[in-house]
Amino acid sequence: MLGALALLVCSQNANASLDCQGKFPNLVTDICWSCAFPMIFGGGAISVSVSTGQEDTPNVGGSPVCVCGLNFGVKFSFWEPVRHVDVVRKPFCLSAMGGVELDPGFNAPHGAQTKKDHTGTSSFYQAHWYIDPVMVLIGAVLDSPCLEQNVFDLVYMTEFDPLWNDDELTAILNPDSFLFGNLVSKLACGVDCVASTIGFGRNELFWCAGCQGPMYPLNGNVSAHIGGVQASSLIVSRLIAKMHREGLMWAASGDAGLCGYYPQMLMDKTNYKYQMHFPVAQNKIDGKCCQPLGRSTILWGAGKEIPGAGEDFAYMIFRKRSCCQGTF
Repeated sequence: MLGALALLVCSQNANASLDCQGKFPNLVTDICWSCAFPMIFGGGAISVSVSTGQEDTPNVGGSPVCVCGLNFGVKFSFWEPVRHVDVVRKPFCLSAMGGVELDPGFNAPHGAQTKKDHTGTSSFYQAHWYIDPVMVLIGAVLDSPCLEQNVFDLVYMTEFDPLWNDDELTAILNPDSFLFGNLVSKLACGVDCVASTIGFGRNELFWCAGCQGPMYPLNGNVSAHIGGVQASSLIVSRLIAKMHREGLMWAASGDAGLCGYYPQMLMDKTNYKYQMHFPVAQNKIDGKCCQPLGRSTILWGAGKEIPGAGEDFAYMIFRKRSCCQGTF
């Protein structure tokens, strides 16, 4: 009888630990608006920079004037908050929607952490991809062609993706992953970890996700789980890379982005920064409340995982945007 009661209590605790967690982000206090900077008006010849000491990548140079079709304009570069990502343990749990739980009528794999013969821990998470152009939603800039024109939408759920929990099937998307399973490739990821911690990651090391681990496979299986913040950050990098690989996310920076978006099958890691807003809205460290993909979570991730109440995560994604801001 005692054994049966103990099993019942354990199963109830396990189910309780997988309750759907989340909250709607407060657009004033939970979004790292300083991450949209620096904003650069004009090219290399004449430029006006509005900055708050945030990290940036090289901007479009040359003449400050640009031409798109029959329209003339001025070159403008900034970091636009355009996407939201949920990383959750319970399938169909929408953390960014306040912890709403969907019921599509079928089961999907649950998130889990698994011990590997005392050599470490692996984990699995589901993830959700939202279009969320918050600058348009709050009317920060009206009638600007430089802003994402889509409306808020939940457009991708890994629960419906048979590749998300199967490493072999995932190889359909990233067959190149077989080239980077050797020791030399793994050691090279240490260089990417250092680069992303002091600045932005290295695109030539595209199989690395900085300090979070390997970029491949592009699914929810984390082979080396150090903590929820590290594992969920790795899932964020993989999901962005997966969206690019499937043609569902396009690039928007550089000379090619001045007149519109363009497909980019291999993600440019330097085009993205991200910030946590759930379970704990990210606070500023050294004046910054967001970071490039792959940056070590040792500093900014401290105290961001709360046992029982904050083991699901939601992140705001900022994408580098270069465009031709029309003057007439």
